[in-house]
Amino acid sequence: MLNLASKSAFATLRSASSGKGVVAAQRVGMAVATVMVRRGRAAALADTVRTQFGIELPTGPHWTAANGTMFLGVGPGKWLVINDAQNSAFVQELEDKLQGLASVVEQSGGLGILRLTGPALHETLEKGVQIDLAPAAFPPGSVAVTSIAHVGATLWKLDDAPIFEIAVARSLSTSFFHWLDASASARGLSTDDRPD
Repeated sequence: MLNLASKSAFATLRSASSGKGVVAAQRVGMAVATVMVRRGRAAALADTVRTQFGIELPTGPHWTAANGTMFLGVGPGKWLVINDAQNSAFVQELEDKLQGLASVVEQSGGLGILRLTGPALHETLEKGVQIDLAPAAFPPGSVAVTSIAHVGATLWKLDDAPIFEIAVARSLSTSFFHWLDASASARGLSTDDRPD
């Protein structure tokens, strides 16, 4: 019998360097979906998200979260929604709750997500990110849809430590990880399967 167990996008990737200048922890088991508002339904969608999830729907490139669910503004009328409760039915529940207000597209298996920390994180990201990540320009709560070394990515800042998270297409996760490893090599990259 064929075993089709799911495997995270970054499961087999390990750094060729040593050191903890950057620490990359894969986020596994999360439910991920794209939500796109339907024409004329923005106010009703915001009300429903507030009622159903206790979240003020972000406008612009920001994220808001409550109870293990995060809405990230990734474009006009478009959000990336991440639920970390490892609930396999979350995307279907999201679709049911937003019925008639938004289109919901499952992304759980199509994206790899890393949590990035470490003292060399800023200098490493500066080698490939085409936006200003200085604290004044990109404070906690910020979201960017950008490219990093020609790989499309969604990047968001969790706090001032700094802790960032990044989502890339599963099919490009190896290319992104090789770029990250090479860019962090001066201070080292370590991988951790247990994010904080």
